[in-house]
Amino acid sequence: MGLLSSKDTDGENEMAFDFYFPTSKKVLIIFTRNPELGKVKTRLAKTVGDESALKIYKFLLRHTVEITEKLNVDKYIFYSENIHKDDIWNPDIFRKKLQTGNELGERMENAFSELFAMGYEKVMIVGTDIYELAQKDIEAAFDMLQTNNFVIGPATDGGYYLLGMKELKPEIFKNKNWGTSSVLDATLKDLKNERFVLLEEKNDVDYYEDIKNVDAFQQFLPPSLDKNFL
Repeated sequence: MGLLSSKDTDGENEMAFDFYFPTSKKVLIIFTRNPELGKVKTRLAKTVGDESALKIYKFLLRHTVEITEKLNVDKYIFYSENIHKDDIWNPDIFRKKLQTGNELGERMENAFSELFAMGYEKVMIVGTDIYELAQKDIEAAFDMLQTNNFVIGPATDGGYYLLGMKELKPEIFKNKNWGTSSVLDATLKDLKNERFVLLEEKNDVDYYEDIKNVDAFQQFLPPSLDKNFL
């Protein structure tokens, strides 16, 4: 691999040599947004405020670390804006890269394409918004790629929280209205002639309604929030 241009947490430009090599045939991609006030969980923030939304997002990031750090696969964290050197993603466990491309589909396709080109045989992606996701779910998804070419985890909002494959299928990432309830159905149409498996549906945390009855999130909600009114 070549050079990766990035920025550290102080915003200073630097060049990081990228000498990553596969140590497994399986690899997990984690797409994340840089946790900045007013820039994460914006739909949730409309109800709970920017500060609570940021706290909730950081909580979800920690959860994602916990359920992925012990997986027996290579792991890549792809940042949305800047690569952070000193954060919750331990560089001894998570290899760090920057997302490239304009919209989400292009960014995901580029990440999958890059890792397949490195020699990985099973490539999977997850986001950082699924509190219901557990380590065993990801392990089971990789196991399902033994007898299937694709695996997909449907989200309750009409998208998906996990996508795994043994070969790159570019059309999966094209002609989608990302962030809408049509994504899963459109993706399944792309897979209609493929051997794939659907996982259990899980809740994607985007709106207040997604967390209002979940105990783990109550600590982050502002005291002024009128739950009865909402």
